Amino acid sequence: MKAASSEYSPRLKNYLLYCEADKLNLKLLSLFVKDYKKTDDSRVRAKCAATASIVGIVSNLLLSLMKLVIGIISGSIAISADAVNNIADAASSIITLVGFKLAAKPADKEHPYGHARIEYITGLIVSMVICVLGIEFFINSINTLISPTQTDYSVIALVILGVSIVIKFWQGLFYRSVGRHIDSSALIATSADSRNDSITTAAVLIGALISRFSGVNLDGWLGVAVACFIVKSGIELILETSNPLLGTAPSEEFVMSIGKRIMSYDGVLGYHDLVVHSYGHDRIFASVHVEVAAERDILESHDLIDNIEFDFKKSGMQLVIHLDPVVTADEELHELRREVEAIIVIVSEELATPLSMHDFRVVRGVTHTNLIFDVVVPFECPKNEREVREIISKKIRTLSHEYNTVIEIDRSYL
Repeated sequence: MKAASSEYSPRLKNYLLYCEADKLNLKLLSLFVKDYKKTDDSRVRAKCAATASIVGIVSNLLLSLMKLVIGIISGSIAISADAVNNIADAASSIITLVGFKLAAKPADKEHPYGHARIEYITGLIVSMVICVLGIEFFINSINTLISPTQTDYSVIALVILGVSIVIKFWQGLFYRSVGRHIDSSALIATSADSRNDSITTAAVLIGALISRFSGVNLDGWLGVAVACFIVKSGIELILETSNPLLGTAPSEEFVMSIGKRIMSYDGVLGYHDLVVHSYGHDRIFASVHVEVAAERDILESHDLIDNIEFDFKKSGMQLVIHLDPVVTADEELHELRREVEAIIVIVSEELATPLSMHDFRVVRGVTHTNLIFDVVVPFECPKNEREVREIISKKIRTLSHEYNTVIEIDRSYL
C-alpha cells in the first residue's frame, strides 16, 4: 500500500495543482463573462472563447515584441524564431476568435446543420500558417549554421526569456481551464501548444546561458531545434483539426450513454445500427434502429418512438429512429435465433474479432428456409465480407441443409 501511495502521490499533487489553477482561471474568466457557467448557451460559450482568445492575443503580442527586440539586439536567430512563433500564436488566437464568432451563427438555408465546424476550419488554417513559419525559420537557421553570426546575450535578454516562460506556462493553464470548461478541442489544443512554447523558450534560455558563460555559439542549432518544433506542432495540429472534418468515431462513453438512455424506455427490447454525426459542439445528429415487440399495437410503438426522439431533441441531439418490430411469441424462431447467435460467437472466436447479429428473420418455403439477418463486422476483421458470409453460412448449413442464408454485412461507425 505504501508503494502504491508513493507512486501515485506526485500525480495526485499535480491533479490538485491543476484543480486550483482551474478555480483561479475560471474566477478570472468570471470577471469578463458574468454568466460563464451557462455553457449550454452557444452565446456564453462564444464569449468564454473570445475572452481566452483576447488574453492570448494580448499576451502573445507582448511576448513577441519583447523577443523581437532582444533578438535583433543580440543577433540571435533562435530568439527571433521564438518571437515569430509568438506572433503565429497571436494570429492563431485572432483566427480562433473569428472562428468561434462565426461558429455561433444559427443554421440557415445554405447551412442547415449550422456553422459550428468553422471552428475546425480556422484551426486548420492556423496549423498551416504555423508550418510555413517553421519551415522558413528552419531555412534561416541552416543559413546561420553555414555563416554563423556573433550573438550577445545581455542580462536583460535572459530575464525577458525567463519571464516569457512563466507567462507562456500560465497562458497554457488558462487556455486549458477555459477549454475544459466549454469543452473546446481548439482551446485545449492551443493549451498544449502554449505549454510546448514554454518548453521551447526554456531550451532557448538554456542555450543562451551556455553561450554567455562558455563562449560556445549554439544559436544556429537552437534555431533549427525551435523551427523543427514549430513544424512538428503545426503538423500535429493539422491532423488534430482535420479529423473532426473527416468524421471521427464518437467516444465509447458517449455511445454507451446513448444506448443506456434508449434502453431506459419501457417497451424497448434492443437497438442497433447507431450512427452519430457531429457538426461541431452541440450539433449532434444520430440515427438508430430500435426494436419493439411486433405484437404491440403499432400506434403505441410509434408513440414510444416519437417520445424518445422528442426527449433527445430537448437535450440537444437530433435523433432519427427506425422502428424494428421483433416477433416475441414464436418459440421456434427464438430457438433458431439462439443457435445462429451461438454460431456467430464461434466465428468471432475463430477470427479473434467481435461479431454481432441483429434483424433476424425467417422465411419458410416448401424446399428450403431462408435465414435473413445482419452481422456487424469491425473494420479490423482479418477476413473480407464475402469470406465472413461463407464461413457463417457453412456453419449454419450444419444445422440443416435446408437453411439458406441471406446475410447483410454492417460496419460499425462508432
